[in-house]
Amino acid sequence: MRQVREFLRSVWSEPRAPHPPRRVRMDWVLVAAFAALGCLEVAIRRDLPWRIASLVLCIGLLPTLLWRRTRPLQMVVIAFGVLMAIQLAVMATGSASPGLYAMVYMVLLPYSLFRWGTGREAMIGLPIMVTSAALDMIRSHARTGDVIGGYAVLLSTMALGAAVRYRDGVRLRELDEAKLAERERIARDLHDTVAHHVSAIAIRAQAGLVAASARPEAPVDALRVIADEASRALGEMRAMVRLLRRGESAELAPSPRVADLGRLAGASATGAPVEVKLTGSFDDLPSSVSAAIFRLAQEAITNARRHARHATRIDVEVTADETSVRLRVTDDGQGAHAGHSTSAGYGLVGMIERATLLGGTCHAGPGPRRGWTVTAVLPRNGRTT
Repeated sequence: MRQVREFLRSVWSEPRAPHPPRRVRMDWVLVAAFAALGCLEVAIRRDLPWRIASLVLCIGLLPTLLWRRTRPLQMVVIAFGVLMAIQLAVMATGSASPGLYAMVYMVLLPYSLFRWGTGREAMIGLPIMVTSAALDMIRSHARTGDVIGGYAVLLSTMALGAAVRYRDGVRLRELDEAKLAERERIARDLHDTVAHHVSAIAIRAQAGLVAASARPEAPVDALRVIADEASRALGEMRAMVRLLRRGESAELAPSPRVADLGRLAGASATGAPVEVKLTGSFDDLPSSVSAAIFRLAQEAITNARRHARHATRIDVEVTADETSVRLRVTDDGQGAHAGHSTSAGYGLVGMIERATLLGGTCHAGPGPRRGWTVTAVLPRNGRTT
């Protein structure tokens, strides 16, 4: 019993699904299509007892489709509440019930409620929809098979909405994990670069203290402060990166740079050979940008070797000018492999995250003729967010 209460409590506290799309063109197409179907049904069916009332009911509830994502519970209450009121009036008067087959669009409302609504809204809307369906079956004296089939359709749409919601939730969590992993890699690269410079500062400051000991003057105090602050910053940075690396050591190591792209060139037993071409000056390139270009190229090459079918070469071109650094990685394989990369490790997501953090862009898509192309543009000054 406790497990049931905990489950209901967790469902009740479930937040709204993130980023529900507002009205899109397809919504208006649906409204127009079902309105046309309703008019056509009224025109060809001769057994309708309430022709005008049925058409008004069908078209009058169509606007609920426009707000079914942003206000799912309100739309369910309006649509199914109207149907409940009509069913009660029909049962009280004993007259025929208005309605059209075109009103099958109502199944979109329970789907949207469980796909986009909060857990509280879903639990409130569920009895409303079940009660409305029960009144309709009682009024029409539905057989057992019709009752089972009707509730099967209703519950199936709810289950489908919940399943799609769960699947998208898992995908969003995987995307967040991929971005976090890329941020950790960036932190490691920054540590490897900045810690090297901080260590040099500490060594220079200590050497200055030794040289100035013979004639103690004001610079001695300044050098002592520099040494203390540099050592403290290095210790704090190592502790931070140790946490980011989840227990791994934070030893100093040179960060990869654009010049290291030559290590990726040549033939490989796991895929097509790589050719690297560098154009421009990279001497004063910030370490963060240089490391990012290397990482982006490395990830693009890995994806191409893994997923580009029948590729015979992979070209890496890096061009630097006064304002930006451009990376272009192309292969001549067959078919698009971005989906494989994304599903396997969200590599493209990590690449985009790294480029965005440095104020740049990264795109991937089919090449103009064949293969796949990855392009990245980073500002030369290495702006980070």
